[in-house]
Amino acid sequence: MSADKQSSPPDSPWGRVTEDGTVFVRTTDGERSVGQYPEGSPEEALKFFTDRYDALAFEVHLLEQRIGAGKLSPEEATSTVKALREQVVEANAVGDLTALAARLDATAPLIAIQRDARRAEKAQRSAESRAEKDKIVAEAEKLAEGNDWRNGANRLRDLLDQWKALPRLDRSTDDTLWRRFSSARTTYTRRRKAHFAEEHERRDGARVIKERLATEAEGLATSTEWGPTAGRYRDLMREWKAAGPAPRDVDDQLWQRFRGAQDTFFGNRDAANAELDKEFAVNAEVKEALLVEAEALLPVTDLDAAKRAFRDIADKWDAAGKVPRDRMKDLEGRIRKVEQAIRSVEDDQWKKSDPEKSARADDMVSKLEAGIADAQAKLDKAQASGDARRIKDLEADLANKQAFLDMARRASAEFGG
Repeated sequence: MSADKQSSPPDSPWGRVTEDGTVFVRTTDGERSVGQYPEGSPEEALKFFTDRYDALAFEVHLLEQRIGAGKLSPEEATSTVKALREQVVEANAVGDLTALAARLDATAPLIAIQRDARRAEKAQRSAESRAEKDKIVAEAEKLAEGNDWRNGANRLRDLLDQWKALPRLDRSTDDTLWRRFSSARTTYTRRRKAHFAEEHERRDGARVIKERLATEAEGLATSTEWGPTAGRYRDLMREWKAAGPAPRDVDDQLWQRFRGAQDTFFGNRDAANAELDKEFAVNAEVKEALLVEAEALLPVTDLDAAKRAFRDIADKWDAAGKVPRDRMKDLEGRIRKVEQAIRSVEDDQWKKSDPEKSARADDMVSKLEAGIADAQAKLDKAQASGDARRIKDLEADLANKQAFLDMARRASAEFGG
């Protein structure tokens, strides 16, 4: 053994080195051997094992900091403290191992506080999660009962994402709420599918109806029976609206066909009426001139002359034919005003002389009957030739004469006693 080994071995409060290089650590339970360091000096041997202690003390310090900062869960902290304490108690190191163990034991109250805080926080999060999941379930069940087919599916997907983001509850509660939520989603999906299936069936039925209506409308597009065809188009439009929407990919196409046929017909009718109005405009000018003559008869000074002149004007009026529709009411109103004025004078004279009134009434009846017979003959001829326009004009003229005849007959009967 060297001279250094034969010198007095170093000693410290927490350990010592024997002459053979064995190192002991002192604890409250006495001392125990922690190892040998035969190759170096006693000082080096002691330092080797005190360095081990310093390393353990550093680990304890780091653990204290992590626990104090709350970087470990209470469970992780407890497990780490236990493992490190076992290392400290059995450590082959020289130092105040009892103090290190005490420091580790001193973390227990803080860990307990953190555990309680974590439990309280977990309980709060659980309560908040329960409240949010209750809200999610309630909204999902409301959607399941409603008919918001456009937005409901998207909203249920959003609710599912919200559910997944929330912490789980205790298994029983979480499973119960999830079953309600899942059931609501299933109910909504089933009803939504049924709705769209029914809607598809309705739309397909509407497509069949609208195809028929479009085909009929196209068949009427070239008709020149303006009145009846316009009425039929009105009926078709009512049926179209009552049919409801067809599938989107054909509804617009069918409408374009239907509307196009309508536009063709009414365009043709408007063009034909425009041509007639141009032709009738000449008739209106003739009747304007006749009105000047007729209105010049007023006030009546010579009844017989006024009547003869008015009958002549009336014949020319009827012969002039139709006028544009926007002029008809005004022109007819003015000629009727002259007619009523003459008739009013005639009524006054009849009241003054019954025999004279009776004779004049009889004369009027005879002339009107002759005029009606002549008009009927002309109508028969027009009907035989198939002249539709002439037929309409003569029918109107015959109706006017018949109305005058009825009034004349009533007057004749009154004056004849």
